[in-house]
Amino acid sequence: MSEVDTPVGEQAAAAVPARDPEEAQRALVRVQALLEKQRRVESLVHREATPAEEKKALVESLVHRQHLTELKTILDRLHPADIAYILEALPRDDRLVVWDSVKAERDGEILLEVSDAVRETLIASMDREELVDAVETLEADEIAALADDLPADVVEEVKQGLTTEERAQLRAAMSYPEDSVGARMDFEMVSIRDDVTLEVVLRYLRRFDALPDHTDQVFVVDRDDMLKGSLPLDRLLINEPDTKVADVMKADILTLAPLDDVSEAAQAFERYDLVSAPVVDANGRLIGRLTVDEVVDVIREESEERDLANAGLREEEDLFSSVWKSAKNRWMWLAINMGTAFFASRVIGAFEGTIERVVALAALMPIVAGIAGNSGNQTLTLLVRSLALGQVTGANARRLIYKEIGVAVANGVVWGGLAGVFAYLLYQDSPQGVQLGVVMFLAMVLNMLVGALVGLAVPLALRALGRDPAIGGSVLLTFTTDSGGFFIFLGLATLFFR
Repeated sequence: MSEVDTPVGEQAAAAVPARDPEEAQRALVRVQALLEKQRRVESLVHREATPAEEKKALVESLVHRQHLTELKTILDRLHPADIAYILEALPRDDRLVVWDSVKAERDGEILLEVSDAVRETLIASMDREELVDAVETLEADEIAALADDLPADVVEEVKQGLTTEERAQLRAAMSYPEDSVGARMDFEMVSIRDDVTLEVVLRYLRRFDALPDHTDQVFVVDRDDMLKGSLPLDRLLINEPDTKVADVMKADILTLAPLDDVSEAAQAFERYDLVSAPVVDANGRLIGRLTVDEVVDVIREESEERDLANAGLREEEDLFSSVWKSAKNRWMWLAINMGTAFFASRVIGAFEGTIERVVALAALMPIVAGIAGNSGNQTLTLLVRSLALGQVTGANARRLIYKEIGVAVANGVVWGGLAGVFAYLLYQDSPQGVQLGVVMFLAMVLNMLVGALVGLAVPLALRALGRDPAIGGSVLLTFTTDSGGFFIFLGLATLFFR
């Protein structure tokens, strides 16, 4: 555990201006316009007919310095997260110009905010001394978050500048798995004893220049740092000063273990509307806390990972990374898609004779595959979300499967019936009009049932194998509903039109 031990000082009383959620977007437009203006000036200077190269260089240098001054003025007023947003939206050359214009003491904060792919390009542009200076401004838990992306010698040099307690915290944070609470916990917190009065606690808190971010409660511990409960700040403020902490503290509070899955911890934060939660070791000793800002990051990162996985992307991609790197990132599922597409084409090829006899089948096939694919994707999305929230268990999984199968059959009957009627109306002048309607109806019912089964089976199987249930689900679903739909539709047609 690390109690905050800030020197006694006068608290800042300056009001914090309200932030505009669109400030980053407006700043991005201004930065892009400024960079474009600089490029136009450079182009005009280089095209100038005068032979005085020294004059050209002087003009270019003066304009460049003016633009850099404007750029720094814009950046100095922005939050680190807004600067990260701008960096991620710029091509590499412009990104590095902006990065060089950021005040050096803010580099560490911004490296924490940018995406992994962009952080890689920024770190690669910095020399060893710049990296050390940037990382030294961070707390131990923040250094641990960057450690995997930094050169080993930089991390080692930064360690040497930490106190014994901070080095221990850094080692602890780096020792936990990436998806664990321990890797995300904050060591900066306030703890008190239960045998003191609220007046003593208030005097103690007034010693700090500022409380740790997201402090909604102070933790109550004994002399061995064993967690006994917490004192919410509202109870501290509304009760009489001579009241003992033991009389108003909360003893029944949610505690986390450092090896707990951080996704499950995020669900607990959402369920109980938490701002912070204590982290205790196996013996019940307070070692840190998890805060809502980290939980929001976890939820955002998992959402992005699911979106990328559903799109068949292997990893997060820098928007302006090289063509070759971006292309390789998309190969795996494109290769799978190609294989499934060829398989679907062979299914169609196996029924060429049937299609030649009833040409209308070629026009109706995509309808069967498309509707079933959409229906199956609804089932898939619902199940992936429920699995992510921990709502699907061994006790209710079977009932959920039966329910989704029932939904698929009901939708198949309703929409298959409508599709069958439309098919009949389109081809009622044909001798096969009635049979086409019946084939359409049966194929829709069966393929929507297949789509639901695949939408259920893929996430459940992936979870059973310890994989992310969202990975490749939509790709496999599309393959099954396309190939299966073609096979069912054309197979039924072959039976009806012999």
